[in-house]
Amino acid sequence: MKEVTAAIIIKDDLILIAQRGKDEKEEGMWEFPGGKIEIGETDEQCLKREIKEELDIDIEVGDFFGESIYDYSYGEIKLLAYFAQFISGEIKLSVHSSIRWVTIKEIDKFNFAPADVPLVKKLKNLGAI
Repeated sequence: MKEVTAAIIIKDDLILIAQRGKDEKEEGMWEFPGGKIEIGETDEQCLKREIKEELDIDIEVGDFFGESIYDYSYGEIKLLAYFAQFISGEIKLSVHSSIRWVTIKEIDKFNFAPADVPLVKKLKNLGAI
C-alpha cells in the first residue's frame, strides 16, 4: 500500500482544491493536492515539498485531519490528510489543469477522486472551517 499525503489548504475561510491534469490518473477529477511520501521523509516534509513542486506556493502544515484508504485498479493507497495554511507565493500549475478556492458549502459541486471523497464528507460534517 502506498502512503500519500493531501493538504487541506485554507485561506480566508476557503479551501483549495485542484483538478487532476491531462494524462494523470483520475484525470479531470478534483482532489486535495499532495503526493507520495519519499523514503526518509515525514508527512509534513512531503506535503511542503509536493505543494511547492505542484503549485509553487509555501504552506505551513498543521494538524492531522484524517485518512482514507482506497483500492484503485493500479493499487491501494492510504491518503493522509493534514490541514495547512497558505503562507506565500503565486500558484503556478504543473500537474493540475485547474484550481479553485471554494467554501465548504460549494465543495459538493465537484467530482472528487474516490480516495478524497471520505475527506470531503468529513469536512462537510465539521461545517465551517
